[in-house]
Amino acid sequence: MALPVLTAEEQRILGCLLEKQKTVPASYPLTLNSLRLACNQTSSRDPVMDLSERDIQDAARALKDRGLLRLVWAGAGSRTVKYHQLVDEVLEPADDERALLTVLLLRGAQSAGELKTRTDRLHPFADKAHVEASLARMATADEPLVREVQVQHGRDTRWIHLLGPVAMAAEVTAPAADLEAVLADGAQARDAKVVAAYDAAAAAYSDALLDELIDKPFDIWLLERIAAQAGGPILDLGCGPGQIAAFLADTGADVHGLDASAGMVEQARANFPDLDFTVGRFHQVLRPRDAAAWGAIVAWYSFVHLAPSEIAPTLRAVADTLRPDGTLAFAVHLGDGVRHADDLFGVPVDLDYVCADRGQVLAAVTAAGLELAEWYVRSPVPQEAQTERLYVLARRP
Repeated sequence: MALPVLTAEEQRILGCLLEKQKTVPASYPLTLNSLRLACNQTSSRDPVMDLSERDIQDAARALKDRGLLRLVWAGAGSRTVKYHQLVDEVLEPADDERALLTVLLLRGAQSAGELKTRTDRLHPFADKAHVEASLARMATADEPLVREVQVQHGRDTRWIHLLGPVAMAAEVTAPAADLEAVLADGAQARDAKVVAAYDAAAAAYSDALLDELIDKPFDIWLLERIAAQAGGPILDLGCGPGQIAAFLADTGADVHGLDASAGMVEQARANFPDLDFTVGRFHQVLRPRDAAAWGAIVAWYSFVHLAPSEIAPTLRAVADTLRPDGTLAFAVHLGDGVRHADDLFGVPVDLDYVCADRGQVLAAVTAAGLELAEWYVRSPVPQEAQTERLYVLARRP
């Protein structure tokens, strides 16, 4: 069977349908508006497009005529048309091949390392070597789906799909990921999106992660050390539903929680009514009521929505409430881009995560006037997105 030759618009539509079917199954098939928003996302798309509803409808009609897309209705008697891809039925890709094809359709030419990072929500590749093995299988099939392309000296080779023309300029001159893009509409707008997302998903988040530490021996070991050395009250900054605060309290520590999401604080209070949880933001961190300063501040993934330029000022402001030699401990995702989430434990959200560069984060600790005490990199565990995690322990001089 000859492979279909897709236009850029058709590639984007099928790539979005393949992606959303996997990442937000509860919202799939997609309505026309949802499909347009997916196609025109400014994150996880290359190039960024601005397709109109007419553009989507015209391209979808062409795909339908070629047996690559089906129109379905929302329910009996409904007039709401939804869009469902048939690429799975036509090409019959394996799960790993489907994930790679999806990302190649959405983002053009990419290296095996980039594909490993960008497919983490679609298929759990163990490492870059497994990605390369899948690509090699796809490239040597009777009807190859991908091929390797040469790029300028000093860069990894790139891979492209063979379902239509791919713009090659991007793979030679692709700029570094713009991690400051989360501030495109300003910090206040970003913060509002973050709070709205966690408010909406608070109950589902709590149900999913309340017992998460059971399968994280490294986190347990590190938190126990922090509690033992705190020498004063501990603030759980970005406390979420309270699981970290509760663990620290079980060690005998005096723990208080702070979170910008009122929904999360409500969940934390319900989960652990004997602990103190307050609504507040990073710049609203105050000293404890019954002590001169915090002995330790723990921020487990609390800074993952910040742009790199915000990290040092935030660390400096937070650390001002620590006692001398007090510990600021935090964890972030490592990676090379901004990841967009439109689903959080089954709840629709609009949320961006910044995958940080290790060197930049450690430099920000020093720039904040803190002493870098220890840092660790942990591999992902099964229930997490497949990114490495950086843990940092810093002390106030």
